Amino acid sequence: MDSGMMIAGRRPVLETLKAGTDVRRLFLQKGARGDIIREILDLARERNLAVSFREKSFFSRHAPVRNHQGVMAEVQPFRYASLEQLLESKGKEPLFLLILDHIQDPQNLGALVRTAYAAGCHGLILPERRAAEMTPAAIRAAVGAAEHLPVARAVNLARCLDECKAAGLWVYGADAKGKLLYTAGDYKEPVALVIGSEGKGLSRLVREKCDFLVRLPMKGKLSSLNAAAAGAVLCYEVLRQREGL
Repeated sequence: MDSGMMIAGRRPVLETLKAGTDVRRLFLQKGARGDIIREILDLARERNLAVSFREKSFFSRHAPVRNHQGVMAEVQPFRYASLEQLLESKGKEPLFLLILDHIQDPQNLGALVRTAYAAGCHGLILPERRAAEMTPAAIRAAVGAAEHLPVARAVNLARCLDECKAAGLWVYGADAKGKLLYTAGDYKEPVALVIGSEGKGLSRLVREKCDFLVRLPMKGKLSSLNAAAAGAVLCYEVLRQREGL
């Protein structure tokens, strides 16, 4: 196998094909059946893409995740968008970006990509260093959303927030000690939501750069939610307000 990136799993590979991603090679386990398998084969025929049928042991050796479901596609390494592209993107509604402050777990990253896309987010921003990247594990956890939601990396998140504000976005950070309840924010205007890392939350500089700090109500003995869960609540509050629900 060469230096291409492997995407594994039936739904992630199907969405990769649907998005028109340049697939180098497609692998299916011998005897694989089901509706998604048929869709994958139909798309492969449409694109004149050869399918290599292999034994289960092949997937055990080469799949980037355990639950490969007998399907893999070799693609180019993930292509990140630029921050400028995200800030300059024009749409029918005000810009909505999600910024992750050093999320470490690729499963959380993938879940947030999927949630952000489903909630109408226009792009996601990651730190360039000391954070989870768009690896096969994160792409699989996004279950197809990584093919549709632009993801950019920032060298310096504090400077990135300055650029967001200069572009007219209000920056809301999720913080357990925030003065505002999360529903009190006005997300109908251009906004950037910032979600902190697992365990540590927002870094000091990022917290200071936020226009508003919002909190989620918590009962019981827990002090905070999982980063992916908190991000989901906030993203859907943006969607709720914008849709007038």
